[in-house]
Amino acid sequence: MKNLGILLITVTVLACGCSKTQDSRIHMREGVGSDTLGSNIVTRPVTHAFSALIGEGLEVTEAVTRKNDAGMLELYVTGFNKSYDTKRFRYKVEWLDADGLPVETKTSTWLQMSATGKAAFSFKVVAPRTNAVDFRMDTRKWE
Repeated sequence: MKNLGILLITVTVLACGCSKTQDSRIHMREGVGSDTLGSNIVTRPVTHAFSALIGEGLEVTEAVTRKNDAGMLELYVTGFNKSYDTKRFRYKVEWLDADGLPVETKTSTWLQMSATGKAAFSFKVVAPRTNAVDFRMDTRKWE
């Protein structure tokens, strides 16, 4: 029992000591930065299996629109892949006019995107016409 207590204290100290705050614009991949409980060679299979078991996936953190100099609406989407695995998906943006009706266009097609595990992702989409004032976005698995 005493050894178990020492082991738990050691693991806790190591976990706290390994978590460093860094610039969010820099992504250190596994095997490059310091080991954490999630990236250690011994614990990695367990954390990856747990991540898959609870179904971690993509999260959109922000969707921002703005008009560009040409009067076209631009959509900037940022998010984070909470999973340890690279997630591949498709997305489609449907542009809407002031009445909430879809803007007729041939560019509303399913586009491919992939997000690296435990990393941020982003993409930008530009409306095809100036009468687009809003959007609706849909996603699906990339099969």
